[in-house]
Amino acid sequence: MAVNFSGIGNNPVNSPTTNTDKAPASKSGNPSAPAEQASREAPAARGENVNLSKQARELRQMGDKLESYPEVDDSRVEEIRAALADGSYKVDAEKVAQKMLEMDDSIFG
Repeated sequence: MAVNFSGIGNNPVNSPTTNTDKAPASKSGNPSAPAEQASREAPAARGENVNLSKQARELRQMGDKLESYPEVDDSRVEEIRAALADGSYKVDAEKVAQKMLEMDDSIFG
């Protein structure tokens, strides 16, 4: 199905329609006559195609690849848990403080 977004052609975008633009009603008295006429005049349905840009295809591939990774690195969690349990996990207080200052600066400017 082709869609004309440019407003150029037989069916310009935002064209006002009036009662004079409408086709006269059928005089046959059959209420389904307009529907039958419309179905005869409608073009045959065609399959729709979508073409993605190279960038869109690459983004989709990256998204699919990211979905294959787990949300949490279970081995890293277990490593930290074990280090906490045996007391070997060390926190660099200066590094934590620096990150807190950077976060504050990014939030409040």
